[in-house]
Amino acid sequence: MFMGVDIGGANTKIATSEGFTKSVYLPIWEGCDLAGHLKHFLDELAPDGVGITLTCELADSFPTRKEGVRYIANIVSELTEDAVFFGVDGKFHDQTCVKIDPENFFASNWVASSSFIGKELGDVIFIDMGSTTTDIIPIVSGVPVAGKTDFERLKRGELIYTGILRTNLATIIDRVDVDGVSCRVASELFAITADLYLLLGKINDRDYTCDTPNAYAVCGGKQKEDAARRIARLVCSDPDELGWANIQNIAEQIAISQKNEIQSVISMISERYGLSTVVCGGIGEFVIKEASEELGLECILLSRRYGMKISSVFPAYALARLLRDRSGGD
Repeated sequence: MFMGVDIGGANTKIATSEGFTKSVYLPIWEGCDLAGHLKHFLDELAPDGVGITLTCELADSFPTRKEGVRYIANIVSELTEDAVFFGVDGKFHDQTCVKIDPENFFASNWVASSSFIGKELGDVIFIDMGSTTTDIIPIVSGVPVAGKTDFERLKRGELIYTGILRTNLATIIDRVDVDGVSCRVASELFAITADLYLLLGKINDRDYTCDTPNAYAVCGGKQKEDAARRIARLVCSDPDELGWANIQNIAEQIAISQKNEIQSVISMISERYGLSTVVCGGIGEFVIKEASEELGLECILLSRRYGMKISSVFPAYALARLLRDRSGGD
């Protein structure tokens, strides 16, 4: 049994080649006990091999991304000498390589996912919408052909910094229609996409795994009423002044705006590479499904193919499967 570990800035995801999954909210910038959690899973699962991929090097607690990669490599090396890291070159490397050439391991989780999908499903657009970002990866001749760095993918449209849980709503839209009037929104961290999709019934309070923007306040709960209160603050208001219908309407406008941004990139990549099938995973696959089908593209849900739990931690699962294949497992 092989274990894949996808260490993000906010969430660390664990999966095994046999289908075990776990996602833990571990904000790297807060100095969380990553080592303790990794040791727990290593002891509990006792895997035959461990593969690591990461995106947490971008956390602003690290002066540089290189230092972020080396920080993770040092933690892993103290727990096990046998773990291997997956690079953006699509290969596994030992821990010495990570410390010598950390740039090869910047934001490598999408390479694991799309390499696995390329082998399984061929030429498609692979899209993973998680808590914070959306990867939109063209796969041609079974090989991902996206830019190798986040910077390059941002320029090419293959990475959008928008997600289902942690995205500040003020970054998605700058105006909303309220009672027929175009109203500016406050550029503050009043509400996030977790509030949006909780209010719209697309996620529940158990899916709201990150902190709320007002986590330490009395009103910082994770019920629909709390989400409505935070969304009302976007227009410097409260539910009793704004009214539930207006809050609901604001939420729907923002959701459409987020979907439209993603949809425009899907359309561009579909035309650029002549790809007509989308394979989507992550906790935001419902957004991708709607955006893709509106474009007339075939859409394959990883949740239907592998189950929702695997879909939500897919880079870790893909990594475990790739490691198993590398080791000659069935």
